[in-house]
Amino acid sequence: MKRRKSTLLVVLAILTIACLAPMMRAWEREPLSVFAERRARLISAVNAPVVVFGYTGHEEANPSYVFMQEENFYYLTGHNEEGAALLLVPDSAAEKGWSGTRQILYLPPRNPSEERWNGPRMGPDDPGIQEKTGFSRVETFAKLQDALASLAKNYPEIYTELPGPHDEGYPHTANWSKWVKDAVPQATVKDVSPAVGTLRAIKTPGELALIQKAVDPSIDAQLEAMKMVRPGLYEYQIAAKMVEIHAYAGCETEAYAPIVGTGFNSTVLHYNKLDRKIEDGDVVLMDVGGQYSGYASDITRTIPANGKFTARQREIYEIVLGAQSAAMAAVKPGMTIGGKEATSLQKIAMDYIDSHGKDLEGHSLGRYYIHGLSHHVGLNVHDPSGPPRPLEPGMVITIEPGIYIPEENLGVRIEDDVLVTATGYKQLTARLPRSPDEIEKIMAEGKVDRDKFRP
Repeated sequence: MKRRKSTLLVVLAILTIACLAPMMRAWEREPLSVFAERRARLISAVNAPVVVFGYTGHEEANPSYVFMQEENFYYLTGHNEEGAALLLVPDSAAEKGWSGTRQILYLPPRNPSEERWNGPRMGPDDPGIQEKTGFSRVETFAKLQDALASLAKNYPEIYTELPGPHDEGYPHTANWSKWVKDAVPQATVKDVSPAVGTLRAIKTPGELALIQKAVDPSIDAQLEAMKMVRPGLYEYQIAAKMVEIHAYAGCETEAYAPIVGTGFNSTVLHYNKLDRKIEDGDVVLMDVGGQYSGYASDITRTIPANGKFTARQREIYEIVLGAQSAAMAAVKPGMTIGGKEATSLQKIAMDYIDSHGKDLEGHSLGRYYIHGLSHHVGLNVHDPSGPPRPLEPGMVITIEPGIYIPEENLGVRIEDDVLVTATGYKQLTARLPRSPDEIEKIMAEGKVDRDKFRP
C-alpha cells in the first residue's frame, strides 16, 4: 500500500508539472510601442477614421471554448481581453474640431460578479490603465458611438472590418459592421482589412521571435513522432503525443487541427478524423503545428510507417523534396508565391513535379499536385497579406509541395516555414531533417530505444 501510494504521488507530481509548464511561461507580448507604431502606420495609410472590434468572449457557447482575441484587433493593440474596441482618428481631424489623442481604446466597465468566475479584467477607470495598455486615452465602451457620430460629421467614410467572401462560423465582422452602419447611417462604411493585412505581411523582429517559439516545439514534436511511429499505433496516438509536446513547451493551443494521415488518408489534404490504425507498408503524413503567444507554425513531414521507404515511396518522396528544394532556393524579394510567370515559386515547383516521374499509367505527376505551394504565416496559419504583391524582406511563408495518388494510397507533402530576407531566405525549420535517409535513421534510432524498454 505504501509503495502504491508513493507511485501515485510521483505520477501526480509529474502530471502537475506537465500541466503547470505552459502556465509558468506567461503569454509573451511585444512592447506596447510596437503596437502604437502599427496604429500610426494604419492611420497614415487610410487617412480616415478606423474602428476595429475585439471579440466579446461569447463567440462560442461550448464550455471548452478558450478566449483568443480577434487577430487584427490584437495586432493593433496587444489587448487580449474581451469586449474592447479601437478607434483611430486621422491627423486631419484636428483641423476639423477634434481635440485630444487620435488613438483610443474602449473597454467594458468592470463587472465584479463576473470576475469572481473568470478572473480580474482591465477596466477603463483602473489606476495606471494608460501605462498598462499603451493608450493615453482609455474610455468606456459606451462612449464609442458618440465619438463615431462626431467624426461622421466631417468624414464621409468610416473604415472597419467587413465580412469577406469566405467568412464562416460566428459572424463577428457582420455583426459589428452592421453596428457601425447603424451608428453612423450617413457614412459609407469601408473595409480596413486589406490595409491591416498589408502591414501584417511584414513581420517585426518580435513577431519573428514568437513564430520561432512556435516552430521549435513543433520541430521537437515531429522528431518525437518519427521515433514513435510504427505499425499498430493509431493516427490519434501520434497526434496526441505531438500536441502534448507543444503544450509542455508553452504553446497555448494548436495552430490548426492536427492532420495525421496514413495509407489512403495521406492523400486527403485536410484529413482530421485520426481513427485509422497504421499498417505495415503505409506512409504517415503528419501536418501538425503549435501556436505560441498567438503566433502559428506550419510543418509537415511524411515518413514510412515501418521505418523504411519502399522504392516507390522513396521515388515520390524525392520528387516532392526536389520540387521543394528548387522552390526554396528561388525564394528572394521580387519572387511571387503563385502565378505562371517565371518569377512564380508555384510554377517552379509544378514544373519540377511535372517533369519527374510518372503515375501507374505513364502520365506525368503534375495532376497529383492539387494545391498551392505557399501561404503567409503569422497570427494566423494562413496569415493575410493584403492585395497580392511580390515577396519582400520580413515576410514568413511556407514552402509545401505535395503529390497525392489515391489509387496508390500514397500521399507525400513536405512543408517548411521560411523567412524572406534581403538577399534570399532563412529556413526557420532547418533543424528538422528532410532527406529520406535522415528520416530512416531517426526512425531506426527510435526503434532501438523502444526495444530497450520492452519487457
